[in-house]
Amino acid sequence: MRPLLFGALLGILWAIFGLPAAPVTAVVPVVVQPVTVAFVLGLAARPYLPRLRGWAR
Repeated sequence: MRPLLFGALLGILWAIFGLPAAPVTAVVPVVVQPVTVAFVLGLAARPYLPRLRGWAR
């Protein structure tokens, strides 16, 4: 359901503001993938995670 709403929102923005089709078609499949979103959030949170010193047992 969320990808459908996201696509509808992009369609409306494209119709109103005239977004170029090539960047939209390149970005939408990447943004909709949950793995990609989780990877980006992990990269953003990495500096704030505590470091383990030595071996964790």
